[in-house]
Amino acid sequence: MLEEGLIAGLISQTIRISVPYTLAAIGGTFSERGGVVNIALEGILLNGAFTCVLGTYLTGNPWLGLLCAVLGGMLTALLHAVTTITFRGEQIVSGIAMNLFAVGITKFLLVVVFGSSSNSSRIPGLPSLHLPFLSDAPVLGTVFASPLIMLTGVIVLASHYVLFHTPYGLRLRAVGEHPLASETQGIKVGMMRYSGVLVSGALGGLGGAWLAFDQHSFTDGMSSGRGFIALAAMIVGKWKPLGATWACLLFGFAESVQIRLQGGEVPTQFIQMIPYVLTMIILAGLIGRAIPPAADGIPYRKEAE
Repeated sequence: MLEEGLIAGLISQTIRISVPYTLAAIGGTFSERGGVVNIALEGILLNGAFTCVLGTYLTGNPWLGLLCAVLGGMLTALLHAVTTITFRGEQIVSGIAMNLFAVGITKFLLVVVFGSSSNSSRIPGLPSLHLPFLSDAPVLGTVFASPLIMLTGVIVLASHYVLFHTPYGLRLRAVGEHPLASETQGIKVGMMRYSGVLVSGALGGLGGAWLAFDQHSFTDGMSSGRGFIALAAMIVGKWKPLGATWACLLFGFAESVQIRLQGGEVPTQFIQMIPYVLTMIILAGLIGRAIPPAADGIPYRKEAE
């Protein structure tokens, strides 16, 4: 029974850790399938977490806080989209700028709203979002009682279907592969790219909300590199929602093992390296060559312009 409890605990923790990775990675997949590199996922996660806490604090309703997280992520993504699609700015530079902007704006608003950017006692806690009728289920009831985990599972399957079995997905992938040919077929390249980036913002914001609800509060810089690991998972998954999800579960498992090894005889610094070393090893070639969409990262300019 003890061994079963340990295994169930490891699975539970892996799923919990993987949720923000998965949502951000699938969001990045939509963005890059349309041809826009979205390094801003880190900032989107952070802004999503903050707007979730802020929305819950102002309205007193965690479900409205969840909606605020999605809107906060979409607004961050919109800034990135305007910079890179409308003004054809360098996409990687824009993404880095969005990440720095998120760090700065959340610190500023923490001071404005709560009076401190470092004193966590001034920041109100968040209630848990859960489905009571599932919380008593055997083994993993506490995990699957979370509506966000259930929603993430639906999003994974729906994203795969939308990208590979709908006209919208076909158009988005076409724009990411050959925007000029897509334009000649009547597809509006700019609109499709905007939609992909905004979807990435919505999903990234949802991932930020999970961080806030899982930790019951907001702390400065709480995204802690998760957006970059999500990007790595997207590449490992070869820009496919299902592949990215498996990669996120792998990274979540590595982080879960890291947490459980702490406090033993192994040096803490070595243990903390595990998820990042695993990321580098996998990206170094264990999965084979990952080929991005042909027009990924390339601004589109109409021939007539």
